[in-house]
Amino acid sequence: MNYPYPNFMPEPIGEKHKLLGLDHLRAFAITFVLLFHYQFFGHPEWVKKIAGFGWSGVDLFFVLSGFLISGQLFATIAKGGKISLSEFITKRFFRIIPPFLVVVAVYAAWPSAREWGYLSPLWRYLTFTLNFGLDLRKYGTFSHAWSLCVEEQFYLILPLIFFLFNRFKMGKAAIYLLLVLFIGGFFIRLWSWNHFIEPVLSSDNYGAYWNEYIYYPTYNRLDCLLVGVSIAGLYTFYPRVKAFVNKYCNAVLFLGLILLSVSGVICKGYSTYDTTLWGFPLIALSYGLILAAVVCPACPVYRLKSFVTAPIATLSYSIYLSHKIVIHVTQNLLSGLGIDRNSNLMMLCCAVTVIGVALIMRYVIEVPALRLRNIILSKFSINRNPGS
Repeated sequence: MNYPYPNFMPEPIGEKHKLLGLDHLRAFAITFVLLFHYQFFGHPEWVKKIAGFGWSGVDLFFVLSGFLISGQLFATIAKGGKISLSEFITKRFFRIIPPFLVVVAVYAAWPSAREWGYLSPLWRYLTFTLNFGLDLRKYGTFSHAWSLCVEEQFYLILPLIFFLFNRFKMGKAAIYLLLVLFIGGFFIRLWSWNHFIEPVLSSDNYGAYWNEYIYYPTYNRLDCLLVGVSIAGLYTFYPRVKAFVNKYCNAVLFLGLILLSVSGVICKGYSTYDTTLWGFPLIALSYGLILAAVVCPACPVYRLKSFVTAPIATLSYSIYLSHKIVIHVTQNLLSGLGIDRNSNLMMLCCAVTVIGVALIMRYVIEVPALRLRNIILSKFSINRNPGS
């Protein structure tokens, strides 16, 4: 079968991205997350008016991850190739781990720079198990690493599932697994709400219990990843689906935006019953429709170039890792010079320092790591094809 959707994965360093729409989504996601987290530091009043739903930016990242990573694996299967776990792990390791370890090391070595609360035990970060049992009432520092744990667990399980389904010729059964996991999410979250949240509703003023038992665990956050995987699978193996969405991409994009607005209303209370049961899947569907539209050639943003979103998208991972510690240090230093923590000027300064640190991380850590990855992957290729 021919692979009907070229270039799911981002281009290597130095090459042009073909799916420009994904850059716009990445830039939106990291900006939304930044606004949400900034309201927990000194901030202008207007930030709270637009940042409340910013936590869903992480859900958009999950949809993107599910789409991109599974798209790579689907492409291999569609071409009749075999999934190489060693190559897959190598790609993810050098993309994720080096900058992550640097940030963990900074947090561990510089206690005064921690934004709030204590740093969780280092083994929780190094084993990517932070998202289970994370109590924000005590361990608030670098707590946003929970989402990396979800993704790393996803990266570990997904290729194994692909391998087994491909090995035993169970490709058509994949849709049933996706449905079971998606529907199962409703019942797991409902059970978690009834057993862990409802008994402590009166004392869970800051949503710490809700975050610990509902928001962070991987088994409650599969909706967006599954939607991303589903879109990649449909576009790879069912060209008619892609052709249909391409034909009506503007309507699909509009529907996604409408549903996202509805999601914002349903999830207005954040740690509520409605968010727990209906919010997550509705957000996943909303971002999934938007993603499905923007990667279609007929969509207006498919080849829309932007000198703003492209660099922000490139820096999004480094920004995500470092933004809290950078904001905290920046506000401490500049408030000592007389700049109001709640001012627009302080926010502008924080934005500049966040981007500055991300640039340093990108070109000092990420780029060399990716170059090393490419060297190792080229050796894998040579070993597989010794005569080439």
